Amino acid sequence: MIGHSPSPILVTGGAGFIGSHLTERLVGAGRPVVVIDDFSTGSRENLAAVAGHPALRVLEHPVSGCPGLRELVAGCAGVVHLAAAVGVDLVVRSPIRTIQTNLDETEAILGAASASQTPVLIASTSEVYGKSQQPEFREDDDLLIGPPHLGRWSYACSKLTDEFLALAYMRERGLPVAVVRVFNTVGPRQTGRYGMVLPRFIESARRHEPLRVFGDGTQTRCFCYVGDTVEAILRLLSAPWAAGQVFNVGSTEEISILDLARLVITTLESRSTIELVPYDQAYAPGFEDMRRRRPSIEKLHRLTGFRPATTLREIILRTAGAGGCRMDL
Repeated sequence: MIGHSPSPILVTGGAGFIGSHLTERLVGAGRPVVVIDDFSTGSRENLAAVAGHPALRVLEHPVSGCPGLRELVAGCAGVVHLAAAVGVDLVVRSPIRTIQTNLDETEAILGAASASQTPVLIASTSEVYGKSQQPEFREDDDLLIGPPHLGRWSYACSKLTDEFLALAYMRERGLPVAVVRVFNTVGPRQTGRYGMVLPRFIESARRHEPLRVFGDGTQTRCFCYVGDTVEAILRLLSAPWAAGQVFNVGSTEEISILDLARLVITTLESRSTIELVPYDQAYAPGFEDMRRRRPSIEKLHRLTGFRPATTLREIILRTAGAGGCRMDL
């Protein structure tokens, strides 16, 4: 989408988990980067490896409140829009913030980009597939969202609206935009503060405390290493034919949350036990979970050759090691 322009790449949410890894990868490759982040969930520590680098410029603002946004975007070769409310815990407990953040920031970046026709890659989520019972999710599947009185689905709907808005900008205004539906991504710098399961498990395991598994633990997920997710994003960013399309990005290695807890315990040689916690105690009464969330990444593989390269055991070791997780055995 961006060709070989020497102009910077704008990364919104660039101090967040995925955004910081993407920023570090781009700067390491010699690419100038501008980061916009309000540091509400991101952290300057995430950018420590490239702090002060002449190729990096960091602006502390929400996207919708960034001064001169239109001119800034016009001077960039492309935008990767990662700024969003993230984490199940935040979504359930702060639904107004979730909806407003996802809609307002996306509308701001698309409006700014349309003036200069700057290509945009919008990060969406696997949550948009909702309550679908398909064995694997494909980009052209029908979507099944739950009822509005359950806050879980506000996040899915806000991100789905982002997708509709992005593709409407392409149809109506010719803006080159693509959408990536990011499935569970894990690795160093991810925090358990907003309910992310793997960092929670790792932190408990290193302390030999019980790993709290919500629900009955039979729900399954596919966990993709953040470096692999970044690789997929970069391949799509450099692909001119990606505009106007939606792509799943994730791993296809499926595991139950209960088995994930067991794998963390054995991999880190922890003395932890496992504790099952009902959803209404973990979140709120009426919380609905997705029983499976396995992506089809055949479209992405066919068009870019991408396959995730990091095993789940290696992900656990890298995440624990990068977090300074020394086992006190």
